Amino acid sequence: MSSNFLEADVGSVLAGVFRDSSGVVYAVNPTRETISELIFGLHQVGARPTVRLLAPGDPIKDVLADFIVAGHAADLVDAGTLELRVLADAPEASLLVTESAVVSLVAADDRVGGLTTTDEAFVDDMRGRYEREWTDAEAYSLRTPPLSAVRETLAADIGADTAEDFDGLLDSLDVAKGDGEGLGEVAIALLVAARNGQLLYDMSKWGEDVGLASKATFSRMKTRLEDGGLVTTEKVPIDVGRPRLRLRLAEDVRDLDLPELGTVAQERLYE
Repeated sequence: MSSNFLEADVGSVLAGVFRDSSGVVYAVNPTRETISELIFGLHQVGARPTVRLLAPGDPIKDVLADFIVAGHAADLVDAGTLELRVLADAPEASLLVTESAVVSLVAADDRVGGLTTTDEAFVDDMRGRYEREWTDAEAYSLRTPPLSAVRETLAADIGADTAEDFDGLLDSLDVAKGDGEGLGEVAIALLVAARNGQLLYDMSKWGEDVGLASKATFSRMKTRLEDGGLVTTEKVPIDVGRPRLRLRLAEDVRDLDLPELGTVAQERLYE
């Protein structure tokens, strides 16, 4: 890697750096936008380097509050392609430190530059600095399960139609944080469960087993969806114990397609 980068967005700069890199790349003090673009960009690279992301805790937490981003990040972590640690003292610049170059990310108007230096002594000094920073840094605990595991287990444990609807509703959202920014993962799971007439018990057990959320969280969200006029329940008798609850979409949203259902759900949950 010897040239500078000048692209329309930071994702294109990252893609260029990743394509030209092997081994370990340190991503130091990336912005929130860069963290998100880095995660999605790594999924697009054929021969991926291992990225060690060093950033203050708040930006990492803010970005990974979005289930869409966090689920993709968890896939990369699970594959050993991405590692996350909390940087105590952040530099002023956002840097990518590869084995042969240091790239400083600079945004100006509608372009993003990657200013590159390959001076061997400088690169060695920077590699040494951030290798030490990495060793001393605290690991960031990502609690979101890999999106691939969510999809696979949902199809296997609940049903292929429900898993397909989960993907469809998730794909219709720009963000999946909940609390007024898209729908959270538990709301998405329960809405598609209701669309397919699944049992609350089965969904909450699946969600807890895969690491999505606790059974109590599923139960609380079910109540919110009922209060919002989105979901109803039917009692299903069982041989021993209390009846189970089958989830159904409310009559006035039953015929909506997935993007429409997502829009209405956001309006009713967070109005």
